[in-house]
This record gives sequence, C-alpha cells and structure tokens, in this order.
Amino acid sequence: MSIKKHSEVPLDIKDQIINLLYQEAHYLDNHMYKEWIELLAEDVTYKMPLRETVEGVNINNISSDSAYFEETKASLRTRVNRLYTKSAWVENPATRQRHFISNVFIHQGEKKDEYNVRSYFLFKRSRGSTTDIEEMFGERHDVITKMEGEWRIISRMIIPDQTVMTTMNMSMFL
Repeated sequence: MSIKKHSEVPLDIKDQIINLLYQEAHYLDNHMYKEWIELLAEDVTYKMPLRETVEGVNINNISSDSAYFEETKASLRTRVNRLYTKSAWVENPATRQRHFISNVFIHQGEKKDEYNVRSYFLFKRSRGSTTDIEEMFGERHDVITKMEGEWRIISRMIIPDQTVMTTMNMSMFL
C-alpha cells in the first residue's frame, strides 16, 4: 500500500476505525477468537509475506512469491475452531499475549466507506512458566470498509520487520 497525498478523513471515521483495531486487539488478547473472526469480511484476504535480506538501498525486500501464511476467512475459521478443541496443543496451557497497535494512518480508499489503514504492531507472548518472551513487530496494511452498518476488515497484509522469526510457532493472529 503506497501512501499518497490523502484527502482528510473525518475525525469520527478515524475514531471508529481506531476503535475497531483496539477491539480486535482486545478480542485476540483475551482468546475471543470467534468474536475476532466476525470483524473480518467474508471475502477477507489475510497474508504475511516473507521479508528477505537483500543488499542495496531502497530495494523491495518483501517476497512476492513466499508467505508465512496466506489465508481466507474459511481457513482462518478452521484455525479458530481448532483452538476450541483439545487438539490445539499449542494453546495448552493458553498463551498470555498482547497486541500493541500504534502509528495508525488512515486515508480514503477507492470506494465510498472504504479506507486504507496502515498501523504498526508489537506482539508479545509468553507460555507456561517459562521466562522466555516471544515477540514480533512490524507493519500492517488493512483495507477496512463499512458493511451493513458495521466496520469490517476486507484485507490485511502483515509485513514483519524480522527476517528470522524468533517465535516458537506461527499460531498467532496479527
């Protein structure tokens, strides 16, 4: 998502979109995954491409053909539903996690009631009684729209700042 000179987005719209992002973080931090998935449009695209280490200045280092995940609402729903079963060993015991969202920048999208949203994230997680703290950080590019009176995320591109992931697994939602 390129940031162009943008038209001014009304403060009430900005406030609603930022509140949506904070509500999403609350749902995820409190393992309310069924509520979280309802914030996504039915045709959502949810992708986290690999970041590559490349030499040079101003060279695109986001992979166009490899991703940690590239999901639809159906695949996300499968992951969510599994978390409510006994076979989700990665969440037994449940992780303690926090999603920190900042630097939110919103500008008008191509359609009415559609907004391009860039935000930074910091994800921290701990498990069991270990002293290890896992973290991931980066940028998200969302397209958010109003559907039937409710704000929905219709696409998310997660761009990690790390080229080597230090988390034990990629079971989290960002």
